Amino acid sequence: MTASGTTYLDANATEPLRPCAKEAALEGMMLSGNPSSVHAEGREARRFLEDARSRVAAGFGRISGTCVFTSGATEADAMAVHAFGQECRIFVGSTEHDAILRAAPEAEILPVNRNGILDVEHLRTRLQDTGPALVCVMSANNETGVLSPLEDVLAVCRDSGAHLHVDAVQSAGRVPFMLGGCSVAVSGHKVGGPKGAGALLLAEDEPMDALVAGGGQERGRRGGTQALPAILGMAAAFDAARAQDWAPVQRLRDRVEAAAKSVGARVAGEVVARLPNTSCLILDGVAAQVQLMALDLAGFCVSAGSACSSGKVSSSHVLRAMGETEGASQAIRVSLPWNVQEAQVEAFCEAYEAMARRLRK
Repeated sequence: MTASGTTYLDANATEPLRPCAKEAALEGMMLSGNPSSVHAEGREARRFLEDARSRVAAGFGRISGTCVFTSGATEADAMAVHAFGQECRIFVGSTEHDAILRAAPEAEILPVNRNGILDVEHLRTRLQDTGPALVCVMSANNETGVLSPLEDVLAVCRDSGAHLHVDAVQSAGRVPFMLGGCSVAVSGHKVGGPKGAGALLLAEDEPMDALVAGGGQERGRRGGTQALPAILGMAAAFDAARAQDWAPVQRLRDRVEAAAKSVGARVAGEVVARLPNTSCLILDGVAAQVQLMALDLAGFCVSAGSACSSGKVSSSHVLRAMGETEGASQAIRVSLPWNVQEAQVEAFCEAYEAMARRLRK
């Protein structure tokens, strides 16, 4: 339960803060120095910063120098498009997050099938004889949890000489991710760290054209004093997330889906590999806004797609790309947090079943 007495089941918007991340962030707050200062206090702050950098990079099979700290994944995505998308064609999956879609409004949109899986052969055809290209494909969809065939996508990009950028915000820490040869955007608060820190992991330790030049921090790749408390919390959260056994969370996810289907709901992307914590439930004939209100009154925090569209509930572009029409505005997302309890899930299942029976009469 949260401080307000509600049950929080919206982890893909932000995970609850992990105790280890809170402790690390508090330690960072007590460091007086600026990591760019050369005196003793600055050097101590730098030591903590570089330790966090090494741990975050190593968790993705990278060396320390490939990790560029940012304010979050939205900035990391924008940096990647800015650095690798100049003077070349850009290809973006139709179910990508708005952080990518808005960073590359001129991009060619790549189709997905009814399960939300990118059409790799279509990508191969489009990359033939295109010259330099940037391809942006997310690792796991934030609304459906569907996992992308990244190894196949990377192979196609390598064959054509295109650069692959991966938004790994939702998968990082929840499923193994050690894919090399691409740039990767991650976010701390999506794994239970503090809000305000993320990273762009480069394919190799290389210079890049900075989106924010500032004072030349991050070896000239991203200016601005680093948010040390949030970065230390992010590193601790990634360590904890990778060490967690997510099988119990997946069993509870399956319980949610069984309960939803028992009252006529459908699960988007149900037959393909997905994140262990994410369910996109389509209740035909009942608007998502109505479902959210009913569940909120019952004490459950869920969502209808991306939190970046907070304040409004609109038809999901992800589900529309998967071939849904009315269903795109009749879906909610249940994303179980790292610390979810079985009793919370059982209570939600009861509330969802009661809501569905009442609203579908």
